[in-house]
Amino acid sequence: MVVTRFAPSPTGYLHIGGLRTALFNWLWARKNGGKFILRIEDTDLARNSQEATQAILEAFEWVGLDYDGEVAYQSKRFDIYKRYIQKLLDEGKAYYCYMTKEELDQLREEQMKRGERPRYDRRYRDFTGTPPEGIKPVVRIKAPLEGDIVFEDGIKGTITIKAEELDDFIIARSDGTPTYNFVVAIDDALMGVTDVIRGDDHLYNTPKQIIVYEALGLPLPRFYHVPMILNEQGKKLSKRDGAMDVMEYKRMGYLPEALLNFLVRLGWSHGDQEIFSLEEMRELFDPKDINKSASAYNLSKLEWLNAHYIKNSPNERLVKLLEDFGVFLADHDRKEILLDALKERARTIKELADMAKEILEAPKEYEPKALKKALKGEWREILHYFLAKLQEKEPHLPVDFHGVLEEVVKDKQIGFGKIGQPLRVALLGRMSGPDLADVMAIIGKEETIKRIENLLKADV
Repeated sequence: MVVTRFAPSPTGYLHIGGLRTALFNWLWARKNGGKFILRIEDTDLARNSQEATQAILEAFEWVGLDYDGEVAYQSKRFDIYKRYIQKLLDEGKAYYCYMTKEELDQLREEQMKRGERPRYDRRYRDFTGTPPEGIKPVVRIKAPLEGDIVFEDGIKGTITIKAEELDDFIIARSDGTPTYNFVVAIDDALMGVTDVIRGDDHLYNTPKQIIVYEALGLPLPRFYHVPMILNEQGKKLSKRDGAMDVMEYKRMGYLPEALLNFLVRLGWSHGDQEIFSLEEMRELFDPKDINKSASAYNLSKLEWLNAHYIKNSPNERLVKLLEDFGVFLADHDRKEILLDALKERARTIKELADMAKEILEAPKEYEPKALKKALKGEWREILHYFLAKLQEKEPHLPVDFHGVLEEVVKDKQIGFGKIGQPLRVALLGRMSGPDLADVMAIIGKEETIKRIENLLKADV
C-alpha cells in the first residue's frame, strides 16, 4: 500500500510551496487507494506556535485535502525517539560527544585557515576515557567512514554522496531532544511511509536519514525531491511574489480548486491540458512525471484559472462566498441576473464583490472623464425622454429595459451611444460596466429613475 505524508513545522503559516508538496503527496496516496498522513514536526519546542498549527489545519480544510487518522504530533513521541537513541548507543552505532561549542568553533576556525571544509573531527567516536566534568553531551551517530551513499530519486535519478562528505551528525541535543533528521527517519519508518515527496531543499538531508534507516535496519522509502517554485524572474519566491499564507489567497478571493489546479501545474503536466478537476488530477498524477527543473509562479495564470472556476460556479455558491466580502445577496430577488452579468468578468471573488457593489450602491460621485465624454449635446433632453418612457411601463427583466432603450433610440432617431453613455454615467458614475439593461433589471425601475434624477440635478 502506498503511504505518503506531509510534515510541516508549525513555526509559521502554510505557504503555497508547502501546499503544493501536500497536494502531490495527497494525490499519489489517493490515486493508489493508500494512506495520506499529516504529521506536525514540532520537536523544536522553542519555535513552535499553536497558531501556526491551527493555520495549517485551517488551510487543509479550506482546500479540501483530507488526511487519514489523527494528526500526528512529534512532540508527543519523545519516548519513542529516546528508545531508538538508546538502542543505537547500546549497539555502538552512536556515541556521546563532550565537545563544547567553543571547542567546535575553534576547530572550525583552524580548518578554515587550512582551507579545509569545516566539520566535526570525530574525536569522541571511539572514546573510552573519563568524560570531562560539567558537560552535558550530545549524541552523534556513527556515519560510514568510506564508500558512497547511493539512492534512487524518482525525479532526479541516481544520487551519490561520498561518505567523506558527511560527518557524525548529532541525533540528540545536550538537553536530550532529538534532531530533525533522526526523528523524520524514525517516524517515516514507524508510520509505514513508502513514498516521500518533498521539496528539493531536503535533498541533502536524505543521505543523513538513510544513515539512520540503515543503522536501525529500517526499510527505505522511495524518494522524490520536487524542484522549487521560482518567481517570474527566476529567483526564489518571496512573499511579494506569492509565497504567502495559503489563507491569504482565500482573503484575496481565490477559489480553492483554482489554487490547487494552479499548483499541480507548477512542475507537473499532462499533455497540453491546463484545467484539471481534483478527480482528474488524482487519476493522472504520477510523481515520476514531475519536471526536473524549477517552475515559475505566474499570477496571470492563477487569475485566468480562478476566472474560469468563478464563471463555472453555481450562483448559490457565489452568494455564500460574497458574504465574506460584504455583499449579501441571499434575499435579493435579482441576484441571478446580477451574478450572471458579472461572473463572466471577475477574476477573483473580491473583484466580483467590488463590481456588485458598484451596481447595488448608487454612485457617490461621477468620474470627470466620463462626464466629459458622455454629457454632450442634448443629453438632458434624451434622459428626460427616457425617464418619461420608463415611468409609463412596468419593466422587470433585462429584455424589458432594453425595449425601452430601443424605443428612445427609434423615437429620437439617435445612435445608441447618445442615450447609453449619459445613462451609464447616471447609473454607475463611470463609462465601464455590464450591459445597461442588466444593470437596470438588477436595481429595478424605482432605483433607475432615482439615479437618473440625481444626475439631472447634479452640478455637472
